[in-house]
Formats: sequence, C-alpha cells, structure tokens
Amino acid sequence: MSATGSGTAPCRFAHYFVICGIDTETGLEPDELAGENFEQSPLRRTFKSKVLAHFPETIEWNPFDQDAVNMLCMPKGLSFRTQVDNREPQFHSYLITREDGSRTYGFVLTFYEEVTSKQICTAMQTLYQMHHAEHLGSVCASSSCSMDSLASSLDEGDATSLNKLHCCSSYDMSRDTLYVSKALCLITPLPFMQACRKFLTQLHRAVSSQQPPPLPLESYIHNILYEVPLPPPGRSLKFHGVYEPIVCQRPSPSELPLADYSLKQVFELLGVENLVQVFTCILLEMQILLYSQDYQRLMTVAEGITTLLFPFQWQHVYVPILPASLLHFLDAPVPYLMGLQSKEGTDRSKLELPQEANLCFVDIDNHFIELPEDFPQFPNKLEFIQEISAVLLQFGIPPEGSLHCSDSATQLKSLALHDLVNDKKNGNLPGDALAVFELLQGNATLERLQALAKRTGVTVGRMPALGGSTVKEKDSRLQCEEEELREATLNVQVREVFANRFSQMFADYEAFVIQSATDLESWLTNREQMHNFDKASFLSDQPEPYLPFLSHFIETQMFATFIDNKIMSQWEDKEPLLRVFDSRIEKMRLYNVRIPNLRSSNYQKSTILKESAQSIEQRLMKIDHTAIHPHLLDMKIGQGKYEQGFFPKLQADVLVAGPTNNKWASRTGTAQRRKDRLRQHSEHLGLDNDLREKYMQEARSLGKNLRQPKLSDLSPAVIAQTNWKFVEGLLKECRMKTKRMLVEKMGHEAVELGHGEANITGLEENTLIASLCDLMERIWSHGLQVKQGKSALWSHLLQYQEREEKLEQTAISPVLLGPERRKSETGLTMPFLRVSLIQDMRHIQNVSEIKTDVGRARGWIRLSLEKKLLSQHLKQLLSNQALTKKLYKRYAFLRCEEEKEQFLYHLLTLNTVDYFCFTSVFTTIMIPYRAVIIPIKKLSNAITTSNPWVSVSGELGDSGVMQIPKNVLEMTFDCQNLGKLTTAQIGHDNSGLLAKWLVDCVMVRNEITGHTYKFPCGRWLGKGVDDGSLERILIGELLIPCADEDVSKQCRTPPLQRSPTQTRRLSITSLAGRNKPNAGQIQEAIGEAVNNIVKHFHKPEKERGSLTILLCGENGLVSALEQFFHHGFKSSRIFQKNVFVWDFIEKAVAYFEMTDQIGDTEEETEAFRSMCKVFCHYANAINVTPRNIGKDGKFQFLVCLGARDHLLPQWIPLLVECPLITRMYEEYALLRDHLTVNSLIRVLQTVHEFNITLESSLVKGITL
Repeated sequence: MSATGSGTAPCRFAHYFVICGIDTETGLEPDELAGENFEQSPLRRTFKSKVLAHFPETIEWNPFDQDAVNMLCMPKGLSFRTQVDNREPQFHSYLITREDGSRTYGFVLTFYEEVTSKQICTAMQTLYQMHHAEHLGSVCASSSCSMDSLASSLDEGDATSLNKLHCCSSYDMSRDTLYVSKALCLITPLPFMQACRKFLTQLHRAVSSQQPPPLPLESYIHNILYEVPLPPPGRSLKFHGVYEPIVCQRPSPSELPLADYSLKQVFELLGVENLVQVFTCILLEMQILLYSQDYQRLMTVAEGITTLLFPFQWQHVYVPILPASLLHFLDAPVPYLMGLQSKEGTDRSKLELPQEANLCFVDIDNHFIELPEDFPQFPNKLEFIQEISAVLLQFGIPPEGSLHCSDSATQLKSLALHDLVNDKKNGNLPGDALAVFELLQGNATLERLQALAKRTGVTVGRMPALGGSTVKEKDSRLQCEEEELREATLNVQVREVFANRFSQMFADYEAFVIQSATDLESWLTNREQMHNFDKASFLSDQPEPYLPFLSHFIETQMFATFIDNKIMSQWEDKEPLLRVFDSRIEKMRLYNVRIPNLRSSNYQKSTILKESAQSIEQRLMKIDHTAIHPHLLDMKIGQGKYEQGFFPKLQADVLVAGPTNNKWASRTGTAQRRKDRLRQHSEHLGLDNDLREKYMQEARSLGKNLRQPKLSDLSPAVIAQTNWKFVEGLLKECRMKTKRMLVEKMGHEAVELGHGEANITGLEENTLIASLCDLMERIWSHGLQVKQGKSALWSHLLQYQEREEKLEQTAISPVLLGPERRKSETGLTMPFLRVSLIQDMRHIQNVSEIKTDVGRARGWIRLSLEKKLLSQHLKQLLSNQALTKKLYKRYAFLRCEEEKEQFLYHLLTLNTVDYFCFTSVFTTIMIPYRAVIIPIKKLSNAITTSNPWVSVSGELGDSGVMQIPKNVLEMTFDCQNLGKLTTAQIGHDNSGLLAKWLVDCVMVRNEITGHTYKFPCGRWLGKGVDDGSLERILIGELLIPCADEDVSKQCRTPPLQRSPTQTRRLSITSLAGRNKPNAGQIQEAIGEAVNNIVKHFHKPEKERGSLTILLCGENGLVSALEQFFHHGFKSSRIFQKNVFVWDFIEKAVAYFEMTDQIGDTEEETEAFRSMCKVFCHYANAINVTPRNIGKDGKFQFLVCLGARDHLLPQWIPLLVECPLITRMYEEYALLRDHLTVNSLIRVLQTVHEFNITLESSLVKGITL
C-alpha cells in the first residue's frame, strides 16, 4: 500500500480514477437540489448520479471527497437519451479549492451507455405516461421565476422550444432504446488538461471500438495511477494511453507556472477588448459570473483569465462550474468568480441574480459582457490591447474573437468530442481558423492592427490548413503535435505580455514594503495592526494616468497577500510565484538601470516572447522521461471481459494499490521523509507547530471572507454555518474599512500617535469610499427574499420612502424628531435646516446627472457620509423591522441584531472626521444656497439705506454679483456647485441717509449638505468711516455643527484660515492696541505664511485647496506683511484721523514720481529707476480701480499682485531707500533694520519658482 502513503502521492501524475453514473439498485431518484422542473418531459429531467467506483480508496495527502466529486463530474446529475437524440461524448474539467486555498483538478469524459436494467426502463416509461396524461394537448406552462427558484428560471425557454421538446422527448419501451450518461474522471494535482483529455478519449475509444483494447482497461488505469510520475520541473514526460503515447511538460521554477488551458480559445470566445475588461474586474475583486451552455468553456475562461494574474492570485470564492444544487452561493456577499451553466433558449433578462451592483456578467456563448458602473480602466489599455493583438495575429487569431452575437443557436451547442479530435484544435470552435481570418480581412479594426504589426516589425504567420480530409492518416498525429506546440507557444507568449505589464508597474514595489517585525512570530501575532506597504508614497511615485486603477488595486486582498508573502519570505522559502516575479525584476534592473525619473507612463513591450517559447519547444521536441509501459496485471480469470459500448466493471483488488518496487516512488518517498524531518526540526526550534499553523492561517486569511464554500455537505446546518461565516466576514471587513478610513483621514495627527501612513490623498479617499459603497451593497444583497432593481440598498430605501410618505399624508401635521434638528452655530441667525433620511433621498432623486439605482445608492451614501448622518440614517431605515422582515430571510446580515448594531457603531466612528465626498464628486449639479448678513446692531444700523450686494466664490467657481433686496438680511440662490467656499465679497453703493454699515459677518449654507461657512468681517462699509471701503473681500471658515454651545466656546481641530478678525484690525490701527506682536513673532508669522504657500505647491494639483486663504486669510501672507509694515509706525492717528500703511505707499509713489521729474541723481542705477516705474504703475492701477476698495483692501491687492508677478523682493528695497521712512517710522522699526529686511527679501524669494494664480475677486477691475 505504499502508493497510498503521503510520501508518494504528491509525486504521482494522477491521484484518483473515478466512475460516476446510475446506481441500478436505487433506481431513478429525482435530484431535488437541482431545482427540478416537473413540467419538463422525464427525459429532460435530472436524476441523482452516484460515484460507482473510485481507485484508490483514499490518499492521506488528498482525501477523497465523494459528494464534491460526484457533483462536479455530473453537475446536472444523470441525463437520459433515446436512439434519436445526439449522444456524442463530451469533455469538461473542474477544480476543487480546499479551504486553505490549495487546488485539485478533475478531468471528465461523459458518454452515453445503453440502459440494460428493465426496472429503470419501466420506471422511465411510467414517468413518461404520467407526464403525457397530465399535459395531454396542452403546451407546457413556464414556471414562475423567483429568487428562490433561480434554477427554474434557467430551465425556462419560449413556448415553441418547449413544444418542440415535448414532441421529440417521447419514450416507449417497445420501440425506443434508452441511454444514460456515465462519467470517467481523472483527478490530478496539476492541470495537465490536454494529457488527461487524450487519455480519457483513448479509454472511451477502447470501449466503443469493435475490437477489444490490446490490454484490459485495468492495466492502463493502474499505469496512470501508480506508474506515471509527475514530470519534474523543467522536464517533459511521455506515457502511454490505450493506442498512442501522450506527452506532457512542466515549466522550470524560473518560468511562468503551468497553464494548460487554451488561451487561444479564450480569445476566440471573448475577443481581446472584452477579455481585458473582465481581467480588470478580476484584479479589482468584483463579483464575476461566467455564463455558458458548455461546462468546458466556463472552465477554460475561468482558468485562462486567472493564469494571467501572475504574480497575483485570486483570493476569494472560486467555483468555475457551479452545480445546480449550489445556486444559493450566488447570494454570497463576497467577491467571487463563478461559472453558471445556461440552458438552451434561456434569455439573460430572465436570469434573476441576487446582487448586480458590483457584478461583471460574462455571456461567453454570445460574446457579450455587462460591466459594473464606474470602474477604472487598466493602465495603457489601448497599447496593451495592441500588443496582445499583434501576438494573436501571428497565430492567425482575429483579435475580435471568432464568435459573434449573431451566430445561430445551433452553433452555440456544446462541442462534440469527435469534432474536437478530428479538427485537431483542442476544443476550439469548429471551422477553419484561416477562413475566419480571411473573412475578417476587410474588418477596419483588423486592418489597423495589421498596419500596426507591420510598423512594429511583427510578421503575421498564416494558419496552416487543418481540414482532416486532405491530411494522410500517418501525418495526422504529427500535425496534432504541431498544433499543440503552436497553442503552447501562444499561451506562453500571451502570458508574458501580461506578466510584463505587472513587472513594469511594480518594478519598485520592494522599496515601499514596510519590514517592521523582527521575527515571524511577532509579525503573525500583530499582523492586523501593522501597515505592510507604504501606499501613499507608492502612489505618489506613479504616473498620473495609472492612479485611478492602482489606488483601487493596492486595496485588494490579492495585493495584500502578495505583500504578506514578500514579508514572510524573510523567514521562510519564497512563495513560488513571488520567487519568479522577483527574479524577473532583478533581471530588468540588470538590463535596464532605472533612473529616478523613469516613472513615466510610456508603454514598454515585452522583449522575451521568443526565448520564453523556446524552452517549451525544446521540452516538447526532446522528451526527457518516459514512464513504464502499461502491462498485464495479476487479474482473476474471467474478469475484464470486453463488451462493445459498455464500460466494464473494473477489478478493484488490482487497482486499490500500486507496486511496492517502484524506483521513483521510493526515491521521492525518501526525499519527502527527509523534508519532513527537516521541517519538524525547524518547527521544534521555532513556534509550536499547531500554534504556528493557526497564526499562518489567520494571517493569510486576514481581511478575507470565506475563501471557499464547502461543496460536499449541503445539510441545512452547513448552509447556515456558511451564512454565519459570511455575516462574520462582512462585519470584519466593515471594521477594517472604517478603521482604515479613519486612520488615513486623520493624517498627520494619526502618524504622531503611531498609526501608519502619512496624510491621505483625495484619490485614496475616493477609493476607500467607493470600497465602502461596494461593501454596503454586498451587505444589503445578503439574504434578499426577492430582488428588485440592481441596487439592493436603493430598493430598500425606496420601499421605506413609500411607507413613510403614506404615513406623512395620513398624519395631520408631521412632527420633526429631536435629533433630526441640527441647530446652526450662530444661534438663531441661520434658520433651521430640516434633516431627514427621506429629505436626503429627495436631494439625490432631484440630481438629474445620476441615471441609475446603483449611482443613486452611492450618491446617497456619499451625501450621508459628508453630513455625518450615515449611521443615523441607516439606524432609522433598519428600525422599521416589519419592512426588514418582509425583504430579508432570517439568516441575512441585516437580521442579525448584534452584528447589525456593531456595523452601525463602526459607521458612527466615521463622524469624527470631515468628508467632502459628495461635494467633490458631483461638481456640475445645481445646489441651493442660503446667505445671511449679520450686522453689529449695538454700534450701527441693522439695515442700510443703500443697495447692498454679495458674491460668493468657492474652489469650483463663483456665483457672480447678486443684489440683496432692500431691508432684507437673508436671501437664497441656486447655482452650480461651488465646491468648498473660499471667499465672499460684500459691498453697497453708499446711497441714502443711513449708508454706513458695520457688518459682523456673512453666513452661507449649502442647503443639500448642510455645510455652513462663516465669513468674518468686523469692519465698516461706507465713505468717511474706517478705511473708507464700500466693498470687502472676506475669507470663509467652515463651521462645525454644535447645538448648544456658543461659537466662541467651540473647540475643534485647527480650522481653515479665515478673514482677519476685528480685534486684530483694531490692534494694528489704534494706538491703544495692547496685544501688538513683537519683532520675533512678526518674523515667525512671515516665515510660516511663506512656508504654507511652498507646501501648497508641493501637494498634488487636485489636492491643493484654496491659495486665496493662504494669501489673505488670518495667518496669510498679507496679514503677516501688514504686521511687518505696522511695526514702529510713528503714529496711527494724526489730528484724530486714522493713518494706514497705504498712506505711506501713496507718499512713496509721489516721491518716486517727483524724483523722476526732477532728474536722476548719479547714485541711481537704470535698474532702480525701472523698478520705481513698475512699482508706481502697480500702485496707481490699484488706486484708479473702479471698485470701492478701502486702504487696507488696496494694500492687500498690492501684496497679492506682487506675489503673483514675483515682484515683492524688488519692491521692499525701494521703500527702505525712500527718505520718507525716517519721518513715518521709529528708529527701531523692522523696516529700518537692514539685516531684517535682507532676511525678509530672502524668504519672499522662495516663492519665485511657483506659478501663483489669483482668484478673480482679487484682480477684478485692475488693469495693468
């Protein structure tokens, strides 16, 4: 029994040989799990299949899972046919993913065998007579289609096809021969698809042939199970089938891993563009559903695309063939990649899926894909598609694919095995590819691609004719081998193109891996708290066009696992894919020394296509190993008897165990034992084995939901446990996401506290919020009773809205609940804003730019998050328990009370940070604003007799000048989204008796988001008062909602810069100002203001915010220079009249102009004179502006224009040299200290390298 030991099993080519079919003893059992439709003819129904035999019994290394194997060998159960039906054999493959992520592959040949049991024929006849009696003369009614009976919707066809089936599916024992399906299956550790297909095909040929095979079938099965080893890495192996030798090869450890599924077929089925889109969805871990009548197509597309992910691996639910009994898996609220078999005549529109908000639906047979909304494109997508197309054209494959939606239904039928063998094309579509290629020669896209191929020096090879009739029998095998070599070459070359993209994109990834732990144990125990990859720095180093995709991709589980493997490679062997990837990057560095500025988005093609194909060619042309030939076994006489058309009952005793004297088995067994000893020794030195394994599993599954549902046990208890795992997984994911959003958003404060990375970027924030929207859609899709619309969340909200609006109509007067009132900070100055869940829904429904339910749900989440009401709104939504019970099954996440409460709590934590995720995304929508002007009533009139006006500006635009109606202090206006508000201009025309007006502040509120901005003023508007200004520019600050506290008592994180306050103005302009800053504080303020401007320009352009605030805000450059000029000013008041800095500027201008008229002195240089001219020109332009700006406003203009045109450092020496300075400034004034002035000039010169653009409110009316 050595062959069943764990030492040799991993080295065997095949682990099990299995036969599935009908159990004649139990007879016909309907397969209820397959969602049976009893209105169908008995011949079209599905019946339970059984595993009739499997050899060996079990392997310690890979225990036999009978239920899973039976389900995947015959996903539809048994099917019956009569002599009039098509009974061609069909091939398909499947895989079983264990919970630890390891895979086993199954290869199945299904053929039809005559039913010899009279009992079963009689049962079928009885079923048919009952069915006929029930449906006599009537057309089959189509069954209702609900979420719970998804299977029945798959069985639906139109009335005509049902009629047709009814006619041709009759059965009469006396007239008809009954056939039933039987499956032969090989289970292998590696996906040697082509070799297994050939072996099973030869086995079937031996059964159907008129002549018995050379040896009993047991000899061949025993040979492949026990005497054929796995080819060693980098070698090829020849073993023998019943009639012909079979060759397989395995890549070396430095090559891309084994992939035996035909990528040629994948491209023919989907076309390049569709494939790249689906590939992008898989990289971003969306839900992918493949849909086809043919099981093998499902498997080929799933395996084909996942092999292209190198060096990454799909980490979530992976079921390429979903048996009919497991349709409830589509309810899984996690990323998945699944394949669903479509029934003939079933329309996509009739297929009800539990969740579609994040679904990529791939209809393989119709060459059609449905993509999720708003997902980023793969970097350099166009050039990438062109490079793949050039490779395909070399092999005569049209890039559009060779299957189109217009093909008739007959062409979509499952492929028959004899077609596959005869055309030697290994599962591609019937017909000559050359003919298809020539047919598409007139295609415009193809012509462009051919021209491209010609330009780039790619030669387009012609497809050799493959018609079987012209090829002699002796050459057919050679041609088959040639075609196989072509396919293997195509596979590896296409995979190299994909691998090269990742090598280019992640060439520097190691520089951003954070190696924080000293040993594996401490890393595994603290895995959840650690940041393993510096995402912000990595993104800042990438080309701009790559960012939308990369910012999403680095948040995925497949990327996190890749980085985990990298970190663990310090302490253990490198994961194989990582080892290959790292060696490629090393090679790239050797040949192409990366220079720091190489982060360009220039597309670089793969340069190793030819050499990668050579190694495969060498292995297939020159065989390295040959396995033992099949031979006679020690069998009992009389068994293994041959009967044409029937697979014999195999003799079990010769197949349960392998030979004991097998050289490779004992050799690999010894090696394995040596490996085991070494492993145990190393574990002894490190962690306790069980504990270590536990940590490893937990670390690897971190952030993952259930990776793989169990296929074998379908008891209600197991299904309930699976659902419970989903609920736990969703909650864990919510905790991780909200924590990440908080830590990132807190930025530098969080870094100082020791949490992870530097400040979040707008791009990352958007990615995290999109990821939260996706999570919430999955939570709302879990356990739905009946699906309505593509967004489960929006559907729930609509039903809630409908109920609430009915209640509102019946109630006499709607009463607002306490918490829904959010009082403005200014007490009673700004009217209450009504806040409710329904109101926010109406806001979203009124946005005409959002066209879909998924978009509306996302918009509503963003708005609620920005208003800090997400948790409160959802609590209110879920408080209607009657509605939740109506919409959701008992096991749904939203009906698990404790988890639901925790979920709402995690969302509540997001209220601690400010988001602008609605304002910054919906930039073109119309928004209603409310403005309130608040005068200082104690010192002036509440209302002015003049005609006041206001203009509001934000990061996205301005409202223009709006007249305020007379005797009114409040107004509303609609305009396109202004973004975050930055400035407000207020003024009047000075008419009437009571024109002078002392304004405390202006308040402006966005009526959708509720954001309220305060624009402090504290100055007079009017001639002959203050600085004589009739117009002021005010800088805004966002108020934090706080119901009961006075504005002045608020405490919060430092606010945005705001308008200089009245107290500071008075301290500057009045003699009695007590809190005058000293020289050191003034210099520090200037340094800080300039530093903020420099930092502003070092941020990415999209994240800079408002420059106006940095120039004119409370701690801005204008205010700092104003303090500088006020230091040592001799007298602020002359004869009770205020003197301003602008008075000094005007006198200096007059002096410079006078000097110019008198004539030049010898000391003056030409440069000095021309600079005087420029200075006078700017000052005069400001003085003659038609705007009624006061003296402080004019000084502000001068500083802003001087900063924009980089003139400030040249103007200050002019003012210092002006003789007036001694009359107007004290001896100790900063302006008279040459060292300080030189220092100021140097500081101001640091902003010269930046291109400063001023807001229109700062330059309007000034012509230079």
